[in-house]
Amino acid sequence: MKGAIYYNEEEAKRNHAFIDDLLKEAKVLDMNVELITDSPAEPLDFILFRDRDPELALELEQAGYRVFNRASIQKIANDKLRTFELASLLGIPAVPTFRVDQLPTLPFILKTRGGHGGSEVFLCESAQQTEDILNQFDPTKLIAQPFIESDATDIRVFMLGNELLGAVKRTGAKDSFKSNYTLGGTVEKYTLNDTETKQVQTISRAISSDYIGIDFILPIKGGWLLNEIEDPVGARSLYQTHEFSVAKKLLKYIKNQLSDES
Repeated sequence: MKGAIYYNEEEAKRNHAFIDDLLKEAKVLDMNVELITDSPAEPLDFILFRDRDPELALELEQAGYRVFNRASIQKIANDKLRTFELASLLGIPAVPTFRVDQLPTLPFILKTRGGHGGSEVFLCESAQQTEDILNQFDPTKLIAQPFIESDATDIRVFMLGNELLGAVKRTGAKDSFKSNYTLGGTVEKYTLNDTETKQVQTISRAISSDYIGIDFILPIKGGWLLNEIEDPVGARSLYQTHEFSVAKKLLKYIKNQLSDES
């Protein structure tokens, strides 16, 4: 079985530890896998696509490659407005999300529809702050969400197909409203209840995902609200809190999927 892990050059450098684990586990599983940072020039059984580029993923699919995750998943996961629309259709509780022609009451959050890792997320507490942000971006690429008190705490759920791979509770760094681990936050293992498990499985089934992260805000008033879907999702917090190789489970999943689809 021959495959490739696709990263752009910059992300390949930043994610070298995960790439090394993938290559190591591939050898154990008797899978011939290499890292690529450009479109492949040879037949492959699969491409583990670790980029935010649904157009390129679609090109690879149309060229006959089996891509994990498919372009259709990336189009939803990398667009926060589409994610909210999906949640609404599925009846999943979610952070209310608006186009910028219908801004909620201050304070609120402005985000780019395709931002990730806590980038391009802005807390607006005044009309002037709002105007400054709106002037920086194409308004069609922005969304607005009410600011929800959560003590900068959220849950990231990792899904492998319809299997709950693990979940982490993330708490933001001091004086930050963002919970991202890579921005200095802390993480701990989190166990979902039955209702939460059913909701994340509803999402993964609806989009036929392979390996994604699903982020939920934890309002101080209780419950949880879907905030975004991450593809490609980083595994640092999962390695930090769980005692298994994410790379090993992911490659076994790919091997089984290809066997079932053949």
